[in-house]
Amino acid sequence: MSRQTLFVDVIVPVPMRQTFTYRVPLDMNDKVAPGKRVVVAFGKKRNYTGLIRRVHENPPEVYKAKYIDAVLDESPIVYDWQFAFWEWMAHYYMCGIGEVMNAAIPSGLKLNSEQYLVRHPDSEVNYDELNDKEYLIAEAIEIQQRIKLDDVQAILGIKTIQPIVKSLIDKRVVVMEDELRARYKPKFETFVHLNSRYENEADLNDLLDQLQSNNRSVKQLEVLLAFLHFKEQVAPQRVVKRELLEFSGGSSSSLNTLIKKDVLVLEEDVVNRIQDMDNELNMIKALSEAQEKAKNEIKEGFDDNKPVLLHGVTSSGKTEIYVSLIQEVIDKGEQVLFMIPEIALTTQLIRRLQNYFGDRIGIFHSKFGQNERVEVWQRSMSEGDDRFDILVGARSSLFLPFRNLGLIIIDEEHENTFKQYDPAPRYHARDAAMVLAHEHQANVLMGTATPSIESYWLAEEGKYHLVEINKRYGDVKMPEILCADLKKEQREKTMHSHFSSFLVKQIEEAIEAKEQIILFQNRRGYTPMWVCNECGWVPQCVRCDVSLTYHKQAHLLNCHYCGYAIHPPRKCDGCGSTELEMKGFGTEKIEDEIKVIFPNISVSRLDLDTTRSKHSYQRIIESFSNREIDVLIGTQMVSKGLDFDNVSLVGVLSADQMLNYPDFRSFERAYQLMSQVAGRAGRNKKRGKVIIQTYQPDHWIIQQVIDSNYKKMYQQELFERKNFSYPPFFRMIQFTVKHRDKEMARRNAELLASKLTEVFKNRILGPQDPMVARVNNLYIKQIILKLERELSNKKVRNIIWDILKDLESDKDFKSSRIMIDVDPT
Repeated sequence: MSRQTLFVDVIVPVPMRQTFTYRVPLDMNDKVAPGKRVVVAFGKKRNYTGLIRRVHENPPEVYKAKYIDAVLDESPIVYDWQFAFWEWMAHYYMCGIGEVMNAAIPSGLKLNSEQYLVRHPDSEVNYDELNDKEYLIAEAIEIQQRIKLDDVQAILGIKTIQPIVKSLIDKRVVVMEDELRARYKPKFETFVHLNSRYENEADLNDLLDQLQSNNRSVKQLEVLLAFLHFKEQVAPQRVVKRELLEFSGGSSSSLNTLIKKDVLVLEEDVVNRIQDMDNELNMIKALSEAQEKAKNEIKEGFDDNKPVLLHGVTSSGKTEIYVSLIQEVIDKGEQVLFMIPEIALTTQLIRRLQNYFGDRIGIFHSKFGQNERVEVWQRSMSEGDDRFDILVGARSSLFLPFRNLGLIIIDEEHENTFKQYDPAPRYHARDAAMVLAHEHQANVLMGTATPSIESYWLAEEGKYHLVEINKRYGDVKMPEILCADLKKEQREKTMHSHFSSFLVKQIEEAIEAKEQIILFQNRRGYTPMWVCNECGWVPQCVRCDVSLTYHKQAHLLNCHYCGYAIHPPRKCDGCGSTELEMKGFGTEKIEDEIKVIFPNISVSRLDLDTTRSKHSYQRIIESFSNREIDVLIGTQMVSKGLDFDNVSLVGVLSADQMLNYPDFRSFERAYQLMSQVAGRAGRNKKRGKVIIQTYQPDHWIIQQVIDSNYKKMYQQELFERKNFSYPPFFRMIQFTVKHRDKEMARRNAELLASKLTEVFKNRILGPQDPMVARVNNLYIKQIILKLERELSNKKVRNIIWDILKDLESDKDFKSSRIMIDVDPT
């Protein structure tokens, strides 16, 4: 009876749309299954960790299948529903399935391939047959057992080593060995146990008497007594060696002596990096009448199998509604995904959720180390008691392997940080969550005080179920919002640097009342640009078409696009003048100036520069919550979901920056940002106050913010978008063409635009330069395709793929990088 020859279709993490077929060695037939990782050779020299998508008996027709090298898993690490979700994402967002896999799988579950030379197992080396260079390598292998290819270059002092390596292989002196190093390393902990023969109380007392009677055993007795106390009072399950030493204050030598005497026994075991909580859980609060009404309406939407949009004003108690719904879902044995727009929001939210649900919560975001993310991945698909029932994370948490997902909550659904920009897949997590929910027959709840135009329109169209809360929890009044007219104050010369006299007076009053203040400036750094007063020269990035931003703490001019940095110039590169002046202001400069105006207060800053480390954000937020900080200055980080009961004043320092941004969504985003940051004020019983500094106090968006009139803003924006064929009435696809040669970028963009125009006619805009037309020495052109919503996604996608495939025959076009962004924001 012949043995079965199997083949597997493997997803390889490369930017290609298809899977690749490999042959299965006969001795691995029983090991292969969809969802398992395999090691495969791809190309001439690379090994990759791929995922088996399908097992079958059909060899590929157009190429000879290579063998898989190894199967890495005992059981699948990816479910069938995940593959279906990935395939939808690859099709809808027009990217390769390998790119989706690369985004979905934690890096700790991928492998590094490093090639080594080792001695041939049947080698009988005749060194007389080797030339000098071959002899050096053979000798090094004899001494070191194996060496990397990089080491071969170092030993010989040459770059081209392939002929020498090939000759050694042909002479059966060496063979190549691929060592696949798993990035994920389990965390081990050493535990201390009492030898079982001393579990009897009489035997234990005899032991203690012996140690006490011997003067040389005093230290050992202290460690043993500390162990017994620690096990009874602190860690009844298992005693960790390092914790015991810290608790006892004893030396390692005393502990080691007890181990040698076989009194105590050491055991090493794998432990979770995700620390479990020991604190007592709080009872879930009873909902107010308005919250209970909203919850019932949400469940009506779930019963109709519709996603629900919860439009609740800031501080209306949306989180308590979430908590109540989460409890009902996990009581049914189902999991909950709680999505937040960025890591910054986790600190306060996680603490609130852990007060109710404790260790049932897993957190998944990029500030975690790769090993921590692997453990969250593994515990989210676990069937045991250590399974996470509630997963909280940013957009990438969509890819976790849920076993039984019942509810997806998308908090602050309007935030553009739910959109992935680079690299592919360029997905929107809010929209992808709808497909994920469909895979699981789960419910979706989106919450926000300022819905995106698209979501509110879908609710009005009946695609979403709309639930609204128009009052703050506890009937706390909405903040009083006032304008400071910068044009008038500058004319009357009442400005204090970048602060209006009106705002300074309000800050003084808040400080005297021992209340806290948040100042919002949506630009980090000290000052956006240095300018020559003689000729107008501005220091520019050498790799990007942008001016450099000054950061005072580092005393550097930085590019926020590529990271290029220089020391500030002492004279103008254009005319040689030393009359250089700083223009504009960022959060760093605001921090300096507020300290000059109010020297006796505590000030801190919350932006990308101050929150780069893993716990820096948490430290700043805790200090502000504990009222150790009087004034918190920040970028849009301070606008999102934070809850401080002592903040009475919020200052928006430059509303005009947001209003004048050249984008069709700029007015919507300006309204959302100002409304959200205003919502941080007066969240307790006292009514808060918000001061908006602007040169345009009569601007209609600012007036809607003052009136808290979302619907009027929405209606005006909807009217404009319908007239100019923008979302939600039309879909958009953006093509970005990049090339190191400016003329080639222009030529290839025009070629692509002309091919698209042949099919899509007047739906094409461009090519045109983006706001920043060169980044990292790549010149950029953009093309926009606007499509009626009723057009078939599949037909549009196939047409675009065909156009790009035809253009790939053009050698010059193929030298460009083409990026496709579906539903850009």
